[in-house]
Amino acid sequence: MGLELYLDLLSQPCRAVYIFAKKNGIPFELRVVDLIKGQHLSDAFAQVNPLKKVPALKDGDFTLTESVAILLYLTRKYKVPDYWYPQDLQARARVDEYLAWQHTTLRRSCLRALWHKMMFPVFLGEPVSPQTLAATLVELDVTLQLLEDKFLQNKAFLTGPHISLADLVAITELMHPVGAGCQVFEGRPKLATWRQRVEAAVGEDLFQEAHEVILKAKDFPPADPTIKQKLMPWVLAMIQ
Repeated sequence: MGLELYLDLLSQPCRAVYIFAKKNGIPFELRVVDLIKGQHLSDAFAQVNPLKKVPALKDGDFTLTESVAILLYLTRKYKVPDYWYPQDLQARARVDEYLAWQHTTLRRSCLRALWHKMMFPVFLGEPVSPQTLAATLVELDVTLQLLEDKFLQNKAFLTGPHISLADLVAITELMHPVGAGCQVFEGRPKLATWRQRVEAAVGEDLFQEAHEVILKAKDFPPADPTIKQKLMPWVLAMIQ
């Protein structure tokens, strides 16, 4: 059996893995795990990933979880352009620095913005107080400023003159609040221009394909009560 990727493109790290594999011509079998239906919580998927999270990778008898680990595995196994994860010590360290930073900052802020602004009230039918939503959006704004000031600065991409894994991980995160209707790039010309560069670097068609699900998330029908009951503990833990 060849490479298998267990993904749902509603998930931002799944989008990063999907874009990277497709852009670099890495052959894989797509195994869709429908998060909205709770398929990741099933006993069957737990056989693949006991953590019950996507993405997950199977390469023959080898199984790997965690999106950054999967991206790094793919850069090492397949012949991909050096700029994704440079051999140069300090250039690679800059990518590592961003990947280490983003887990508890940009990812958290973007995830909370999506759920508080749209998924809780629209999909789960759970009201979110104006105060909670306002605090979430302030947190997102602060994190976006950090992204600009610390990482993007006046460079073409987050870690230098070329796209890297850092940019791919960042843009897929930012499309979460965009999917919820947040004007993430409005009033931020440097960030907006960076987005255009990233989209052009991965290819506009592939970028749109990967983000089609999240950009249509506002049209999801309300969750079935049984599904809602199954998802709520997972969602609450995820957005803490």
